[in-house]
Amino acid sequence: MAPSTAFMEPDNLLTPKEKNKLRKPVVEKMRRDRINSSIEQLKLLLEKEFQRHQPNSKLEKADILEMTVSYLKQQSQLQMKTAGSFHKSSQFDFREGYSRCLQEAFHFLSLHKVRTETQTKLLSHFQKSQSAAMEAAFSPGSPSTPKQASPKDAGTLWRPW
Repeated sequence: MAPSTAFMEPDNLLTPKEKNKLRKPVVEKMRRDRINSSIEQLKLLLEKEFQRHQPNSKLEKADILEMTVSYLKQQSQLQMKTAGSFHKSSQFDFREGYSRCLQEAFHFLSLHKVRTETQTKLLSHFQKSQSAAMEAAFSPGSPSTPKQASPKDAGTLWRPW
């Protein structure tokens, strides 16, 4: 029995509307398969987390999605806290190091019994810098980065070269 031409070329006989009707279920099945595959991947990625919250229970797709969202929010908050504490600790470390450096400079300059004009100017400059740093450290809403010296301040700073 020879095949008929109606079955060999169905695309030529169907209108675009009919083609869409035939294609829609196939496309929809592919979309559902992608969704199910992604949900299964989430389940495998976060299996330990799911076992901690709901051990020995079969998880529905909605449960997997809800728990994933919850887990991601928790991780995001943890990252924000960690970043905030790192930023605060680095500010504290900078201020502590700066203060320690000033103390060392004061100690070194005070070892010499004879004070030159340069030593006096340098000590004065360090004291101003330290008091400015302390004010910035304890003032609310102070910027976290040290201020750049303005061009007019650069003229008053002693330089050995």
